Amino acid sequence: MSTIVIFKLLGSLALLMFGMKSMSEALQKMAGPQLRHVLGAMTTNRFTGMLTGTLVTASVQSSTATTVMTVSFVNAGLLTLAQAISVIMGANIGTTLTAWIMSAGMSFNIMDAAWPAFLVGIILIYQKKYRYIGDFLFGLSFLIFALGTLRQTGTEMHLGENQAVLDFFASFDPNSFVTTIVFLLLGGVLTFCVQSSAAVMAITMILCSSGALPIYQGIALVMGENIGTTVTSNLAALSANTQARRAALAHMFFNVFGVIWILFVFRPFIDMVCGWVGYDVNMTKETAGTGAFLANSAKLSFVLAAFHTTFNVANTMILIWFIPQIEKFVCWVIKPKRVDEEEDFRLHFITAGFMKTPELSVLEAQKEISSFSERMQRMFGMVQELLNLSSSQQNKDKNNEQEFNKLFTRIEKYESISDNMELEIAQYLESVSDAHLSDDTKGKIRAMLREVSELESIGDSCYNMARTINRKFAAKQDHFIEKQYEHLHQMMGLTDQALTQMNQLMGGRKEAFNVNRTFNIENEINNYRNQLKAQNIIDVNNHEYTYAEGTIYIDLVNECEKLGDYVVNVVEARMGTRQREA
Repeated sequence: MSTIVIFKLLGSLALLMFGMKSMSEALQKMAGPQLRHVLGAMTTNRFTGMLTGTLVTASVQSSTATTVMTVSFVNAGLLTLAQAISVIMGANIGTTLTAWIMSAGMSFNIMDAAWPAFLVGIILIYQKKYRYIGDFLFGLSFLIFALGTLRQTGTEMHLGENQAVLDFFASFDPNSFVTTIVFLLLGGVLTFCVQSSAAVMAITMILCSSGALPIYQGIALVMGENIGTTVTSNLAALSANTQARRAALAHMFFNVFGVIWILFVFRPFIDMVCGWVGYDVNMTKETAGTGAFLANSAKLSFVLAAFHTTFNVANTMILIWFIPQIEKFVCWVIKPKRVDEEEDFRLHFITAGFMKTPELSVLEAQKEISSFSERMQRMFGMVQELLNLSSSQQNKDKNNEQEFNKLFTRIEKYESISDNMELEIAQYLESVSDAHLSDDTKGKIRAMLREVSELESIGDSCYNMARTINRKFAAKQDHFIEKQYEHLHQMMGLTDQALTQMNQLMGGRKEAFNVNRTFNIENEINNYRNQLKAQNIIDVNNHEYTYAEGTIYIDLVNECEKLGDYVVNVVEARMGTRQREA
């Protein structure tokens, strides 16, 4: 076998993988938001969830993309883990469309169709309105070209007439269970190594359709490929959150369970599929002749595609009734991580390696920002608690002082966390923005960068208030009078309402959010701040408290008002409205 043929084979596989990736990304850019809405709306029960997973995966040609979207909905509370498992089952069926496309490419000479597709694709790419259709056509052209080249290369290699290759596969006993297990493991390892089930499927189709690899070993490779692709997703999910790891484990359980039961009915099941396609499993080169044998072998690419689909449909029909049990199993295996939140600096939703396309990366970043927003409200709650603890210093309780110091340290850690989160999310969004994005997604990234900046400012405001309270507490100064505490609690109550409104928006859909409620609370905060500043001057002049105490008191009031402004800025960025005049 010449070196040029080997490079032609490897280059064709690389082009095949690139074409699949380009097609998937282009389809997601065209229909990303709509696909997310479909996933959210059409998973009312296990059967609609399965159907949705099938249709979405068949549309975007990526089971990974469907799985990632599904997991993000689970994290957002829009789907239960049980519903997510049904979608992942459907994704396994949808991904078998790839095998049918490849079998068609292996059976017919479709290379001529690539050239007009390339021409139309490049024309559309340079037209802004249709550039995603152009991207899709280019990906499809590469896929067609790669499949045609693979078919030609397979023919040039004459594998069915290569005695060394035939002797190698003949050395395995076709009737041995051990042979099936060996090829199953080989398929899993190959898929894990090349990180592409499509590439392994293409290699298997070349070997089988050339007559070099018997059908039973070929199907064992396909079964191994099903397991190998779940190993990749489980390794990628190791750094992800609990729900992502559970979804990845459910995916692996689904495929491993399917492989186990198919091994018990291995030959009858394959013979049934071969009968549907019209392949004669008993034909040999010696009895039928080389021409008839190779013509019969040419049907094997369709046998592999038919097996892949039948296997996944049958497995889904069995396991769809046991989704609650699968959910309990994966929850039992993967326990939630018990991490002290104040010490947990890593991001929960953004995970390196788990995301595959920029459009979906933006969805994950949005969930991370929502988590950031909730964390900032918890930080403000700690500031309110710190104010309460400072008011009880008059009891001279040493335990109270220790509790105060402990809480202040937690607030300091939260401030550090907010700085880290802003930096990491912003860096992630910047890396995503380097990719080829839709205009809608570019706008979302700009808005998100503004959101994280304003959320970090909320953290700064909370920390400034905590430092002011701590300074007064540490100096053992006289306490605020009861009226001041009442005013501060009322002001902080209004600020907390603003934060609650902000989190409702960040965790939900902006179409259902009434932005006027946020503006009304902001007006209340501004008016109350003005009222308290005027009253403070009167109270100081009446010697109700000292000027120094009045200054600290008004510092806290002003910081609440600033925090309210940051909240409005976050809401405006999320809603896509213009920033107000200062």
